[in-house]
Amino acid sequence: MYHHIKKLMYTVNVGEPDPRFGRMLLEQFGGANGELAAAMQYSIQGINCEDMQRKDLLMDIGTEELSHLEVIGTLARMHLKPSKTEKAAAEHDPLIAICGAGGVSLCNSAGNSWTADYLKVTGELDVDLRSNIAAEARAKIVYERLINFTDDRGTKDALQFLMTREITHMKAFIIALDTLGKDALSIGKIPPTPKVVDKFFDDSTGKGDHGEINARGPWNEGNGFELVEAPAFQDVRKLVTQQT
Repeated sequence: MYHHIKKLMYTVNVGEPDPRFGRMLLEQFGGANGELAAAMQYSIQGINCEDMQRKDLLMDIGTEELSHLEVIGTLARMHLKPSKTEKAAAEHDPLIAICGAGGVSLCNSAGNSWTADYLKVTGELDVDLRSNIAAEARAKIVYERLINFTDDRGTKDALQFLMTREITHMKAFIIALDTLGKDALSIGKIPPTPKVVDKFFDDSTGKGDHGEINARGPWNEGNGFELVEAPAFQDVRKLVTQQT
């Protein structure tokens, strides 16, 4: 059950509307890493979740994301409003001005329509929680970039609030994942094939024109890894060995 209260979760104030920036803000309204995508992803995961404690977590955060959608939508609308009546502002984005009367729609900053393809819902709680942690990280970065492209104090404050809540949600998802007590590499029920799982294929070799190197580190050697150098050339090496 949802109930709309006529009060924003964070009060939005805009000093000088900027229609170009308003279009940028649509990325967090109807974009892949935006608030609608987050609200739908967490809520649908919650509906599917049979773990009642973590179901509550998903529904709480999914519902909060709807409040964030209202905040970012209001902020975008305030910046886009001149597009409704001013020719110069309308020329920044005729689609917004002509079809939307200077208002928001479920599109990203490039004008592409929102799609459910943005959602990551697997029905496996640990996998979904990992997806959510990544989603919050991506959203945090988008907000950070938006903050860097505006000088309006009220806009920065609202974006700072939304950006900060992404970290709060990330923290909650990380802790929820940790409380499942599963090994980080324990995904699903079917175990991986022994030996195959420990091979690391060195598929990017040589030295590049711009300083690229063939790097070594704990991600490809040690820690149980067996490094297989240039597997694409294994057959060539065998042939050369046989001929010599």
